[in-house]
Amino acid sequence: MRRIGEVLRLHAEERSLGEIAVSLNMGKSTVRACLERARAAGLSWPLPPELDDAALEAKLYPGSTEVAKRAEPDWLQVRRELSSRRHHVTLSLLWLEYRQDHPDGYGYTQFCVKFRRWQQAQDLVMRFEYPDGERVFIDFCGDTMDVIDPTTGEVDQAQIFCAVLGASGYMYAEAVRSQDLESWLSAHVRMFGFYAGVPEILVPDNVKSGVRRACWYDPDINPSYLDLAQHFGAVVIPARPKHPRDKAAVEAGVQACERRVLAPLRKHRFFNYAELNRGLLAKLSELNREPFRGLKVSRRDLYLESERAALRPLPTTRYEFAAFKPATVGIDYHVQFDGRFYSVPFRLARQPVEVRSTRSVVEVLHRGQRVASHVREYSRRRYITDPAHMPAAHRAHAEWSPQRMVNWAAGLSPQAGQVAESILRSKPHPEHGYRACLGLIRLAKRYGQERFTAACERALELHSPTYHSVKSILEHALDQTPLRVAVLPHPPEHENLRGGAYYAAVDSAQEA
Repeated sequence: MRRIGEVLRLHAEERSLGEIAVSLNMGKSTVRACLERARAAGLSWPLPPELDDAALEAKLYPGSTEVAKRAEPDWLQVRRELSSRRHHVTLSLLWLEYRQDHPDGYGYTQFCVKFRRWQQAQDLVMRFEYPDGERVFIDFCGDTMDVIDPTTGEVDQAQIFCAVLGASGYMYAEAVRSQDLESWLSAHVRMFGFYAGVPEILVPDNVKSGVRRACWYDPDINPSYLDLAQHFGAVVIPARPKHPRDKAAVEAGVQACERRVLAPLRKHRFFNYAELNRGLLAKLSELNREPFRGLKVSRRDLYLESERAALRPLPTTRYEFAAFKPATVGIDYHVQFDGRFYSVPFRLARQPVEVRSTRSVVEVLHRGQRVASHVREYSRRRYITDPAHMPAAHRAHAEWSPQRMVNWAAGLSPQAGQVAESILRSKPHPEHGYRACLGLIRLAKRYGQERFTAACERALELHSPTYHSVKSILEHALDQTPLRVAVLPHPPEHENLRGGAYYAAVDSAQEA
């Protein structure tokens, strides 16, 4: 509308159509049409001060106001229809449905133009400014690097861990063997060492090693990841699933890493991870020192100037990887972990707990509180029992006393009672045999009392009254076959074979 006002002003100064067209970069026909519309509307220069752009447009182009009064489609519903999983839903089909409800509505071209304008207005990107030392964005690159075994020639696909500080964009990358939990956490520890500090917030992608269940409102963070964050004094806030713009910094960092670090190394051959990481570090140093486009500062400059001082100091104690596993305390007040049984206070029998394990320690947590701690066992010893966890008297718990176990098994058959008694007698503490006795009872339910009794009898005859022996007999149906007893052949008669009578006579003669 300003250009129309300029047309009227220059025309009032008696400028020619050609001069006006050149001055305003318009065609002479367009200038002539503007003057004719102004003359038809009774307008001349100077324009009335109360006449704004909208009113001027309404006077000169009355047809445009009619278009504005047309029914506006529900653009949100249009986008939902297009993004749905229904096949063959197009803008053309949605326009036809719109015209059926509004015959005087927009034409197809205007329908498409207006929809695209609305869509562009919705897909706005918010530029975030992060305070120094507040956030670090973490992800794995999509590309991998080859590591060749020099002995076998086998090629291993190394995963590339990438991290970017939010304020400075200072990048860190390293090659790890896989995206498993231990590699994920170990890479975090080395990342903190590279940055010489700890950011307040860790923003990972929803990788399974960090986030067990992705959800924007209530994500389920891996307990080991939370344990690492607690040790370093940070908090984990995952990005929203399927929203890469929430972590645009690391998305751009991953792209820069793939293009500026991995791609230049594509022709190099690496025979171990240490060699690969040295190559990555050299290229990464070049990238961090390179100035931003149009600026004279680099990522490293921004990091050294402000962000490094804002990071939290590293903890004085060394981090040790810890794995967490849910468990239930058995009736023998032991929890099973890694093929061994660790004791807890007997009052927690049958209670759900959580086992926290490191390379040297096994801890048992109940409702977030540590209730037991043991040195991790790697030898053949299966039961690790703290005497303080045991009841004052094992028989204080009459419900689960050894005698009840024997009576329970004897109720099925006398042979089962003998097997149960032998199992309890062979353990350091009778409670250690409760599981095996319960296993016997389950075998009786599974295979029937008749077969179970025969299996127990066979185990006793073989002098192997254990749970595994009875189970093996039942699984291989040995209880249904007769026991083969080796019968020694009768010795042949010969003059050199003296026999038992000879030795009996010799003994009698010696006694005389």
